[in-house]
Amino acid sequence: MRTFPFSAYGIGLAIGLLCAAPACSASGQEEEKVAPVNPKPVQKDTIPYLALGDSYTIGESVAPIDRYPEQLAGRLKAAGIPISDPVIVARTGWSTGDLISALDANPPSPPFRIVTLLIGVNNQYRKLGLSGYETQFKELLNRAIQYAGRERVFVFSIPDYAYTPFGQRTSDPSRISNEIDEYNALNRKITESQGVLYFDITPISRRGLDEPVLVASDGLHPSGEMYRRWVDLALPAITERLKK
Repeated sequence: MRTFPFSAYGIGLAIGLLCAAPACSASGQEEEKVAPVNPKPVQKDTIPYLALGDSYTIGESVAPIDRYPEQLAGRLKAAGIPISDPVIVARTGWSTGDLISALDANPPSPPFRIVTLLIGVNNQYRKLGLSGYETQFKELLNRAIQYAGRERVFVFSIPDYAYTPFGQRTSDPSRISNEIDEYNALNRKITESQGVLYFDITPISRRGLDEPVLVASDGLHPSGEMYRRWVDLALPAITERLKK
């Protein structure tokens, strides 16, 4: 599996909350958001898969095999679909603008036959505003469609981190949930207007307090089990599309 730009962890949303920087390292130092390396070519005779996002795509605080793109690829392979290992363009702390900058600096090498997109929690946390998110999410969705075609693009909703131990320690967890709902209403409207499949995984994330197994050891990000449930939700529709 190849990640882009980095497979190393260390600039989590939790750390961002502590150091008040858009993206920072475990030491609290601000890091560059764009890396100088391109992803390697996908395996020959496989369906190329590109996963775009932030910490929820890179799988902060879980083993690489437990990331949702890895689990999705594994389940598709088990179903007889020869999908490549995912090329992951994601980093903890990224907003929509950061992801666009990364794609501009190091463009992936299409064509891809499947693209997944999950982005927006850092726009909400950093109070970047719905207007900017709308413009940038549209740009990212359009790029995804250019990479793979609208029938092969799949968008996931933003999880609700209010339903984690970390979220419960914030001053107003209900505000987080309300704002996540606003962002998701917008990204869903944009996605469905383009005829792209949308998977609402937010209700699964809201089981995090009742089912602690769904939260990673950092008390903030999803566990491998939560990611497995996301894949359970999305797999039938994605499998059907890829078999066409």
